[in-house]
Amino acid sequence: MQAINPEQCAELIGHSRNTVALTGAGISTAAGIPDFRGPQGLYVTRRYDPEVVFDIDYFYRDQKPFYDFTRDFIGVIDGIQPTGTHRFLAELEERGHLSCVITQNIDFLHEKAGSRKLIPLHGSYWQSRCLSCGEVFDFACMRKAIMESESPRCACGGIIKPDVVFFGEQVGRMEEAQAVAARAELMLVIGSSLAVYPAAHLPRLVPGKVVVVNLGGVSLEDAPGRFLAEEDIDRFFAVVADLLR
Repeated sequence: MQAINPEQCAELIGHSRNTVALTGAGISTAAGIPDFRGPQGLYVTRRYDPEVVFDIDYFYRDQKPFYDFTRDFIGVIDGIQPTGTHRFLAELEERGHLSCVITQNIDFLHEKAGSRKLIPLHGSYWQSRCLSCGEVFDFACMRKAIMESESPRCACGGIIKPDVVFFGEQVGRMEEAQAVAARAELMLVIGSSLAVYPAAHLPRLVPGKVVVVNLGGVSLEDAPGRFLAEEDIDRFFAVVADLLR
């Protein structure tokens, strides 16, 4: 793919009438979100098995492994704030330059940054719901319940499940994300290697231009209108933000 610098990226954003963003784990690295599968990740240090923690059939039988993991996850992200790039995307939306953020992340840093037009493909902890009566709980309410109970239950007695996509569940709002991608004049792919499907398919639906900013390899074929910046994400978009302001 053709290399792109912040000046060129800012120009593309300035001329686009319909820009969308697709974000992956890389956008949250600078915030301090760890790689759960890495040497110091929660899966390893606390011996969590993702095939148990995030398996929907197991969750129906026993919620304890998931909520044990969730307590550690909340402990990790409790003091973490959105990065400059999270805030930049929220600012772009507020100024009318960004139509939507599609994210693969469940850390709800986009919500904290102020993004409102958001499609969380894998869900998030931002809200939970009772699987019996459907009552919805916000994060503040669930955080308190999770810390006070081994396996929180609704007042009706039903199981409460955060809106996180488990193994065995369909990826949420994929059709909506595909429709958004298919209308985009410009897609900013931020912090994703585009190796995980079905999200990795979205840039291929874009009829306009695609700009990928990611440190490391990217699984996207070279084609006209596709650009790549293998740079530090926050530094790159700090320059873009200054130029657009």
